[in-house]
Amino acid sequence: MAFQAGFFLLFVLAPPLDILRIDLTRGHAILLGMDWTLGIDGLLAGERSPLEAALNLIWRGFIPLFGGAALFLWIAWRYGRLYCGWLCPHFSVVETINRLMRRASGRPSIWESRPLPELQPDGTRQVPNAWYWLPTLLAVFGFAFLWAVVLLTYLLPPAEIYGNLFRGELTLRQSLFIGAATAALSIEFLLARHLFCRFGCAVGLFQSLTWMANDRAMVVGFDTARAGNCQDCNNACDNACPMRLKPRTLKRKMFTCTECAQCISACTQVQGGEPAQSLLRWVEGQQAIAVVSGRPGRAKVAPGAAKAGLVPAESTSGGR
Repeated sequence: MAFQAGFFLLFVLAPPLDILRIDLTRGHAILLGMDWTLGIDGLLAGERSPLEAALNLIWRGFIPLFGGAALFLWIAWRYGRLYCGWLCPHFSVVETINRLMRRASGRPSIWESRPLPELQPDGTRQVPNAWYWLPTLLAVFGFAFLWAVVLLTYLLPPAEIYGNLFRGELTLRQSLFIGAATAALSIEFLLARHLFCRFGCAVGLFQSLTWMANDRAMVVGFDTARAGNCQDCNNACDNACPMRLKPRTLKRKMFTCTECAQCISACTQVQGGEPAQSLLRWVEGQQAIAVVSGRPGRAKVAPGAAKAGLVPAESTSGGR
């Protein structure tokens, strides 16, 4: 929660603090308060040679872009959609509205086929209250408007946008951008949310594809040796997942897992609050291979993983 709140605050404040933005009025990016250009203006003005311009383009353009992308994908290859679950400002909105909508209707999404159990992992009960629709809708439209304004400040001077907004003097184009973006985001936050994360987000998709290519990447493992402890549970891990996945299954069925660890936290609470007693835990390396194959008997599965019981429920119970 702290990571998400901090990164969301950074997302909002990055443009006005000149940490990162693209200023269309200047025609270049601003990074850490400095003008960040591709260094080809000198060539256009006849003051630099083509070789100098090419070196500037590589140093200021290609290396930061492809270097950053390579680091981002390496993290995804090793740890999965870590950015989504711990930093993404969109996913923090998804989780917030999910919680509010569940308080209002018993469902984290209007597409949920039936209400989730009132009994929470910590033993308390959460009875749906229709009054929560008010804060839910306020959050939907409030976040949509905030996102629209913030996105515009990444493109135009933030002082101009916020000044015009507070004085009620937005230009026609600024008003159209904020209005259209607010409407589109309101629809997405109200109706799509996790569906967009699963099927529409290119950043998430590339992370998932990279993660799936590494059989030894960090993944949620299920301790099948103590699967009987699940009999007294109302599928708390499934209910807690904001992406509406089933954590006790094969990795390919958790393709869009955001590594948010809410399923692990829910299981830990059900099992008395002791992390060591949780049936769900992070596994990687040889132990993660069992979650990929789902069959401890296969040659690919490490003996240590099978012995520890850190394999999906489907490998021993035929699926859920």
